[in-house]
Parts: sequence; structure tokens; C-alpha cells
Amino acid sequence: MSANEGTADEAVHENAGQDVIGVDADDNEQGLVNRLAAHTGDGIRHRAFTALVFDEDGRILLAQRSPDKRLWDTHWDGTVASHPVEGQTQKEATRQRLEEELGITPDQYGELRLTDKFEYKRYYENAGVEHEVCAVLQVTLSDTTLDPNEEEVAGLMWVPYERLHRNPQWYRQLRLCPWFQIAMRRDVE
Repeated sequence: MSANEGTADEAVHENAGQDVIGVDADDNEQGLVNRLAAHTGDGIRHRAFTALVFDEDGRILLAQRSPDKRLWDTHWDGTVASHPVEGQTQKEATRQRLEEELGITPDQYGELRLTDKFEYKRYYENAGVEHEVCAVLQVTLSDTTLDPNEEEVAGLMWVPYERLHRNPQWYRQLRLCPWFQIAMRRDVE
């Protein structure tokens, strides 16, 4: 293989050439880390976020991850998750991903609230690992019009959040993403 060909993962997942922000346990920046390196082997702790999108009736929007995702493909997320890039705040990154993945624009919601932050590490089959300091942001839509990007989202489902929060075992067949399960478990409001 020539130096220009890259690995099979990089050929399939073009974002593997991107960087994420490496952090310590307190979310202090430690420099940039290759995104693929951060998610393979034992992983490298890095900054991430998950955004929980609600409607005015207290339902949460679950989004099924694309089957093309390298990690947790076809699992259900609450609602988007990603990584901010260098120089980008968690809120800026969240606004960007909401629009890119679901077509949700800032005029569809009011305040974007940072509600929690936690560290976790989870391995996924033989494909990789997440080792993240994950911020949790929440937003309530006044306009629930969606335009999902099929390259990112395989399915959407509105679910009564209180019911899901109190009875997660009723939703096991959905295969929820681990970061969403942790965020929901920690949400005591």
C-alpha cells in the first residue's frame, strides 16, 4: 500500500482523517488527536457532546444512527452526538450537528441548555472504543419540522421521555447508545 492510500477504515470513513480535542478528566484541552486513533485500541480521552431534543409535549426525539457509522451503527441515540472541533464551543457544535443531521435550525428552538457533563469509556464489538468527556445539551423545539440527512440518520422516533427515563427496560429492543443511556440515567429533573 502506498502512503497515499490510507487504511481501509479511512477509505470507508472519510471523517477518520479529522481531529478531535484530547482532554484530561476535567475536560481541559490536551491537544488535537486523530479521530480514528481516539476511537481504536484503548482509545484516547476526548471531548464530545450529546444533544437531547424534546418537543413541547415532553417527548424526546430518538435518532437511529446510520448503518454506515463505524461505531454503534443502527443504535438509537437521543438525538445527536458528535465532537466539537478546535475553536468550537459545545453549543456551536451542537447547533451545527442539529442542522446537518436533522435540518433543525435555531429558529425552531429557544435556549440550548448545557445540563451535564460526564466521562465514560465503552468498547463496541471489535470495531473500536469511545473514551469521552461528554457534555449533555438539551433543547425544546417549538417547530418539530425535520429534514433528516440519510447519511447520518436511519430512522426517527418521538418517545415519551418520562416513560423512557423511568422504564428503560421497555425499550431494550432499540439498542440505545451508551452515552445516551448514561445521560438519561443521570438526568434527575
